[in-house]
Amino acid sequence: MRPLEDYLVIDFSQFLSGPSASLRLADMGARVIKIERLGVGDICRTLYTSNLIMNGESSVFHAINRNKESFEVDLKSEEGCDMVRELLKKADVMIHNFRPGVMERLGFDYPSVIALNPTIIYGEISGYGTEGEWRNKPGQDLLLQSVTGLTSLTGNADSGPVAMGLSIVDMLAGAHLAQGLLACLYRRAIKKEGGFVQISMMESAYDFQFETVTAFLNDGGELPQRSEKNNANAYLGAPYGIYETSDGHLALAMGSIPQLGQLLGCHALLSYTNIEEAFDKRDEIKAILAGHLRTGTTATWLSKLEPADIWCSDVLNWNALMAHDGFKVLEMIQEVEMVDGYQYKTTRCPIRIDGELLTSAKGSPKLGQDNEQIIREFITQKTIANA
Repeated sequence: MRPLEDYLVIDFSQFLSGPSASLRLADMGARVIKIERLGVGDICRTLYTSNLIMNGESSVFHAINRNKESFEVDLKSEEGCDMVRELLKKADVMIHNFRPGVMERLGFDYPSVIALNPTIIYGEISGYGTEGEWRNKPGQDLLLQSVTGLTSLTGNADSGPVAMGLSIVDMLAGAHLAQGLLACLYRRAIKKEGGFVQISMMESAYDFQFETVTAFLNDGGELPQRSEKNNANAYLGAPYGIYETSDGHLALAMGSIPQLGQLLGCHALLSYTNIEEAFDKRDEIKAILAGHLRTGTTATWLSKLEPADIWCSDVLNWNALMAHDGFKVLEMIQEVEMVDGYQYKTTRCPIRIDGELLTSAKGSPKLGQDNEQIIREFITQKTIANA
């Protein structure tokens, strides 16, 4: 039995942040019912973030909404809202990620929902919080990366602002929401009381930078200075970075500069014996290192560094990674199937509980595919008659 079996989650959320939280709950055993707009559904169904269309819908929708059910409903009608209220009366968790004010207009804000179900755990994600002049700005990942300073940490010093190649703030906010919901579910099991979990993408982005922000706050407001060469962390000295070799690339983390010089046969590095030089002269050191590493293969350098316990690695693309036994043994890929028989491969939950892989063969739902079953199971005959 999985930890959240017999828990019911009603999920109004769209795009990535909220659905990533409900996906994690689903993988741990919860039953997740997506509330989707009549005729449209989650906007992510048609928001094509890649050029890959899978079974008529976007690849990202299939990736983040597997293992869920779909309830298609008209939330502009009182009859539709009545059916959703019936679901909420029986739910353990509710999630949404609409802008401030939307759920109030629909009648599903926190005070309205706890009046229906006092022990429900109500979770919401906003872009910038519910107060202040930014509260109504769109909570979009690239915009949040840009406004919170994340783009000043990636790339070299002359690169300008560089965004991460993932919707990282969406995923962080979803992870934080899942953590808060689980904490409140634990409290509810002990005290029999509900809870209100609020997450903003902006706060999640700042929390993600807790190390660098702490350095900034305690260093006289000194802004991060990325290295000019092979930057991988604005606050770390040489050799930290990714370097080109004669046939690929090599990642190098922390290490003694003179020791690297000895192991690699790079005599120019032997003179950097002062530990502070690793940061103060990092661009100079990295330039020497970069030139030397291009003279040999990745495998050659790894054969010299790994036996000496230097933190280093090959730099792999997905083809090379997935062909490697080190990846295969993790069994991170699973195949799932939709109700119409369409099958696709995707990742599994990364969490193991009691040695069990949290896999599920249930793919993403077709819009409204579970309406009949949900109505039969949860909606009273009186509500159906009114509809």
